[in-house]
Amino acid sequence: MNSQREVRTVWRCLGRLVCWVGLCLIGATALAQNIESVLRPGDLIKGHAKWDEECTQCHVRFNRDAQNERCMDCHKDVGADMRGKTGMHGRLKPQACRSCHTDHKGRNARIVDFDPKKFDHAQSDYTLRGKHQRVECDKCHVAGKKYSQAAQDCLACHRKDDTHKGSLGTKCADCHTEVDWKQTNFDHDKTRFALTGKHVDTKCADCHKNASYKDTARTCIGCHRKDDDGAKGHRGRYGEKCESCHNAKAWKPSTFNHDNDTRYALRGKHRTASCSACHTGHLFKDKLGSACLDCHRKDDKHEGSLGRECQACHTERDWKETQKFDHDKTRFALLGKHRDVKCDDCHKGGKYKDTAQDCVGCHKKDDKHQPSLGTDCQACHSERDWKETSRFDHQRSKFPLLGKHRDTKCAECHKPDPKAPGKLIDYRAAASDCYACHKKDDKHEGNVGTKCADCHGEQDWKAVPKFDHQRTRFPLRQAHAARTVQCKDCHANLRSYRDIPRDCLSCHKKDDKHEGQLGERCESCHDELRWKNVRYDHAKARFVLLGKHLAIECGACHKTLRYRDAPRDCDGCHRKDDKHALKFGTACESCHNARNWRLWTYDHNRKTKFVLDGAHVKTPCEKCHTAPAPKGKAIADVGGTCLSCHQRDDKHDGAFGPQCDRCHTTTDWRQVTNRGAAAPKPTEATPGWRVAAALGRASWLTAGLSSRRMRS
Repeated sequence: MNSQREVRTVWRCLGRLVCWVGLCLIGATALAQNIESVLRPGDLIKGHAKWDEECTQCHVRFNRDAQNERCMDCHKDVGADMRGKTGMHGRLKPQACRSCHTDHKGRNARIVDFDPKKFDHAQSDYTLRGKHQRVECDKCHVAGKKYSQAAQDCLACHRKDDTHKGSLGTKCADCHTEVDWKQTNFDHDKTRFALTGKHVDTKCADCHKNASYKDTARTCIGCHRKDDDGAKGHRGRYGEKCESCHNAKAWKPSTFNHDNDTRYALRGKHRTASCSACHTGHLFKDKLGSACLDCHRKDDKHEGSLGRECQACHTERDWKETQKFDHDKTRFALLGKHRDVKCDDCHKGGKYKDTAQDCVGCHKKDDKHQPSLGTDCQACHSERDWKETSRFDHQRSKFPLLGKHRDTKCAECHKPDPKAPGKLIDYRAAASDCYACHKKDDKHEGNVGTKCADCHGEQDWKAVPKFDHQRTRFPLRQAHAARTVQCKDCHANLRSYRDIPRDCLSCHKKDDKHEGQLGERCESCHDELRWKNVRYDHAKARFVLLGKHLAIECGACHKTLRYRDAPRDCDGCHRKDDKHALKFGTACESCHNARNWRLWTYDHNRKTKFVLDGAHVKTPCEKCHTAPAPKGKAIADVGGTCLSCHQRDDKHDGAFGPQCDRCHTTTDWRQVTNRGAAAPKPTEATPGWRVAAALGRASWLTAGLSSRRMRS
């Protein structure tokens, strides 16, 4: 019975509610229409008069922001400019159309408050420059057309000023400026004919007749044919490539380089000869030979008997001037007394090709060696004098002579064969090693080998050794190469050269202040210039120097010369600088860096699960991290709830749990929100839950309608 009574009660409430809502909606609609008709500010302008009774064409109820879209739906050109950020409207700061254009002020009202004299033309797509700044608006903007429809090309306004009559196109700005129409800035160098020399000062009309530019000739002959056809011209015999000889600086003199541009270099009187003296016909049709007889056949007194190589005897300075035949250009160059010998002494009967070229061919009777040394006489004898001392070049042999060997007589090394008295010395059998002659001079008793030249020089056997230590396994550098260092300082005796150790400690053990802890590679830190110079690269160690560590003296960290005992962690040197009293452990590099101890780079948001925001950003670390760090950890554990730090601030005594952020914010503890205070929903176990649920929905609907009505 109770359930049926509750159902009837619910349906009775719903019926009353529906009736009441219907009456409210009908009254609200009629009221709104009456208000719109009463509250309208005034008549629309003539252009909008057709929408006088249709407000929705421009307005959207209860949404003023949608009005801009209604405006741009009609004024599509303005909408395109605003979306593309072009034109005046596109360059303005985004704002509502009603900020500048207001209607409802009468049929004859001006919806656009526009003053052409105050308008900044730079906001449009056509910026005014030069004389355009002083031109009246109506000169370009035709009445009855929109300002944006004005033409932007030059010819639209200046067609009457175009003296070229459209032959050069419509890009007037390529030559003319906005400062003055008659002022031109055309760059002729950007065309296919760059102006150089005297062409720069030439007037345009001298080449461009009747303002015709495209058909103007670009060749020299196109303008200078009259100069070629004149009495002083070539009359077409040298072709039309005038630039081959002439240039734009001056028509005269010619710049043609006969030496570089042709295969026939001009020398002697050929340089002063006129071009027409040789080139009597057409330059390209009548080819000229390059041999002397091609031009000088009439001058050949030999009638061709000596061939065509006239330059072998004659010169280009004067045909009649003869020079002595240059025998050096033949296979037998004349040297010494051969220069004074008459041609007939060697060339018998005028024969030139069959003349012998070896010494024995002429000097067989002078050979005192009875052909035992062969026919290569010039190996010892010279052309200056046959009886002259031998000029045999010992440098070409297997034993070049150096130093005192040059002054040694041949017989001291090349001894005659004692078994064959009177026989010529056998030069090839002579010894070529030092030991064969200088064994008696060896103070080393053969312990250093037979390569005496490695240390001794040919200038003086007793001189300072010239041994090149750089070729050994221990090259001498810096202080080791000083003159004060003698061989005996390292080499105790003459037999100990090969057994000398090459490590530093063998000689410098007494200088090792590290007591051998750093090993035997002293060169890793010390150099050979000075033992006290240290150049250790700390980047190769297990502790790379960064920031301010680079400027610290070694002794600040390395208290003793036993470098390996120095600590590598920050706490080892900076314990006195730890203001946290080990609350954050010894891993100082987690927050601090080597550039500046006071700068910390710890990112709490990335490295922890607790993101800092609000007032937590400026909170010092020690406010939350109060306990010292346990052994083996960087920090002590801190609770993840608000009450871990704010328990004394909890005025609710824990009644609402530890998640304080449901009501409170991190910006300010006293700032409270209701984002977590949602009302509990009724369940079937709740008495009268059906009625309560229905009434709850009804009250929500009533409240929503009331708020909408209030907004209307």
